[in-house]
Amino acid sequence: MHHWRSRIELSRPFWEDYRDPLLRLDGESFPGVRKLNSLLPAGLCSRSERPIRFVPANKLPGVEYEKHIFCTGEVSTRDKNWHDLFNALAWSRFPSLKVAMNAVHFHEWGSGRQGRRGKKRDALTLFDESGVIVVSSSKEHLDALAGRDWMSVFRKNASAWQGEIKVFVLGHALLEKFPQPYKSLTAHALLMRLDDSLLGQQRAILLQMLDEVLAQRLLAGSILDSTASLSPLPLMGIPGWWSLQEQNDDFYADRQVFRIPQENCPKAPVYTCSA
Repeated sequence: MHHWRSRIELSRPFWEDYRDPLLRLDGESFPGVRKLNSLLPAGLCSRSERPIRFVPANKLPGVEYEKHIFCTGEVSTRDKNWHDLFNALAWSRFPSLKVAMNAVHFHEWGSGRQGRRGKKRDALTLFDESGVIVVSSSKEHLDALAGRDWMSVFRKNASAWQGEIKVFVLGHALLEKFPQPYKSLTAHALLMRLDDSLLGQQRAILLQMLDEVLAQRLLAGSILDSTASLSPLPLMGIPGWWSLQEQNDDFYADRQVFRIPQENCPKAPVYTCSA
């Protein structure tokens, strides 16, 4: 019997913030809701003050997913389902932000026309599924990402990814793809400029700070108004993230992956956070 975690190569850099919770899910059997619930911080509640917990999907037939979480705290979770496993892991890393996202989904319900989600819910869904948070103290690096100047940010400034630029993965659909990554795997990035004093914090402290700050800003309505708030980011272009070939000039010349933006293409905003 193969261990359920055998397909996950934990040494790869994109698992950095998820190694600990994955290792905590010990045992050869695919983790059930009891183990997933053990990863949640104590006292985590929805904005309606209901304790957040993962519940087998077969016990919640026909529920409206986001509404049900807000009203009851119950997160419908399918048995032996990788997508839902990684969603649970994202809840464990970004609990405040996930609660805030759920609350905005609930309060924006019905805001779209003709049954559509509406701009804000579209942005939340995209961020929840394929979002990353990219932070740096350098406006130059973040502007290059927003402008899709791939050769500059990935090749010319490759060393910046060793500490000057940091990436935090939120999207559970991205996590689901990491066991078998492909070159064109693209995230949608929320770009944030931090003070050097914040960027220099230990990674776990910085992750917790981002979780709390972004939750507050989302509830205040100051971020993620639409999908234009997010910038496309070819993840395997990050130095060290792709291991099947050298990340040289030829690698980044692949226009099917590292696409040149159209003229006058709008840039995603760069948010700021000070100490």
